Formats: sequence, C-alpha cells, structure tokens
Amino acid sequence: MNRRDLLIAPAALAFTAGADAQIDSAPVRILVGAPAGGSTDTLARALAASMGTALGRAVIVENKPGAGGNLAAEAIARAAPDGRMLLMSFTSHAINATLYPTLPFDPVKDFTALTCVATSPSILVAHPSVPAKDMRELIALAKARPGQLNIAIGALGSSLHMAGEAFKMQSGVDIVNIPYQGTSPAVQDLLAGQVQLMFAAVGNVKAHIQAGKLKALGVSSAQRLPAFPYVPAIAEALPGYESSAWFGLFGPARMPAALARKISDAARDALQQPGMRKRLDAADAMAVGNSPEQFSAFVQSEILRWAKVVKFSGARPQ
Repeated sequence: MNRRDLLIAPAALAFTAGADAQIDSAPVRILVGAPAGGSTDTLARALAASMGTALGRAVIVENKPGAGGNLAAEAIARAAPDGRMLLMSFTSHAINATLYPTLPFDPVKDFTALTCVATSPSILVAHPSVPAKDMRELIALAKARPGQLNIAIGALGSSLHMAGEAFKMQSGVDIVNIPYQGTSPAVQDLLAGQVQLMFAAVGNVKAHIQAGKLKALGVSSAQRLPAFPYVPAIAEALPGYESSAWFGLFGPARMPAALARKISDAARDALQQPGMRKRLDAADAMAVGNSPEQFSAFVQSEILRWAKVVKFSGARPQ
C-alpha cells in the first residue's frame, strides 16, 4: 500500500463511520407527497413506527403534497445522502416521468431506491344499471357502443386513471373519461348513477360492493383477491393485464451502499412485524420488501411501462 492509499483509507472509513453514526442517532424524516389520511400516508406512518423500533430512534412522517408527488420527490432529490431524509413514494413516481414534460429531478438518477414496501390492486366497479356482469360482457358492450360508456377519474395522471387507460389500450375499447377533483365526489356520482364505471382502491368501495350498491367487475391484480374471491382478475378476460399501485421507499442519490442497505433492511424487517402486517391487511395492500437492487430495476421497468400508457392517454398535468 502506498502513501496515497494510507491517506485515503482512513478518510473513507471516517466517512462510513460518520454516516453510520448519523443514521443511528439522528431522527429520520420520511416525506410523503400526498395528503394525510390517504393510502401512502397511512402506510408511511405504519412503516415509520415499525422502523423506529428496528433502528432504535424516532422516524417522523411529514406530508408534502402537490404536483402528483413531485414536490416531496424534489425535496429528497436535493437532500444530503446521510439517511436523515427519505421519501415514501408511489406509482406516480414512474408515471410522472412521462406525464410531466419536464421535471426538476431525474426519477432514477437522483434517488437511491431502498425497497418496495407494498402493492395495492384496484377494482373496476360499475353502477348496477350497467348491463354487464363481468369483464367479458363489459368489453363486448363497450365495443358495441363505442364512446357511449363513461368512467370516473378521481385524479388525472393517477395510478387509478392509468389503470383505466391501460384497460382501454389493451382491450381496444372507447370509453369516455369523466374527471373529478378527488375520489370521494367520483364515488358519490357513481353511486348516484351519474357515471357508469370507475377504477377504485378496494377500501373506497368495499362497503358499497358488499351492500349491492356497486357491481365489482374485475380486480387489477394478476390473481383474484382473498377479500373478493368471486370477483375475477381482469387478466382472466384480458390476458397480461395487471395494474396494481405500489408504494416504495427512496433516499437521495449517492447514499453510501452500507447506509442504504441498513435503512432498507430496517424497512424490510418492519414489514415482517405482526402489527405492520395487520395495517397492510386493513389497507388491502400486500407487503413486498425487495432489495435495493431489485427495487431499482423495478422502478426503471415501471417508467418504461407507464410511458406507453401515458402517451396513449394523452393526459397532461393538472
């Protein structure tokens, strides 16, 4: 080892030790680019509580909604890679890469992917007046009546919006979008028969399905859901269709590998805790907990996948 190596090695060790000390002693802030009370926020808070136990210190969730999650993402992209600030993001992280003409960050290069926390399928529901009892009948009906059926959209550019666009793209049907400012008014109009169809989070429509106020035509996951074993997967009528939302944990780019692994392991361990599993079940979400390398590859594949759907939809940011 030459003199230069002797000088560099202690510096590198000091940096690693310093980063480890920071993550072990300082509170961690998880930014959520969505309002309090939603699925992303709920999962982030459940994860934070379990991660805090695993790491032995406080993990705090802060909401920073706006621009489809981009405001929170930009804050993390600009943060120091010391493990003190993380991002709980969602499918829109990949959708926004194409939806927005320009972004103040690169959705891959400016982040360290840590782990995919969970996935959450949606369900296609219809007002009882729609004369279709399953996906095959709906596709046949839509093809027989192009442009005559409509579908509610709670938020343009959202994963639920894109679930509908992917369905239309793959099935070749013409169904008219009816945009709303939020999920709640969209569901209310669907219940009233003002609109006919909607892709919705399971938790937002489960009670209405059970009460017979809405018809469940298909779930967006590759397989049927335990909560609705009688509702077929859309893929049973449209092979290859799958459109589950996902929630993932990111850090800023250039995090030391050991630090990224430590945080990822804490999150993955948290997902195995009974309390966390109970929270996930209540949110109709399924734990994933993959490695940083697997999650990074997944995010890149999702950006490519949703680019095709966004372009098909012609959607623009609100």
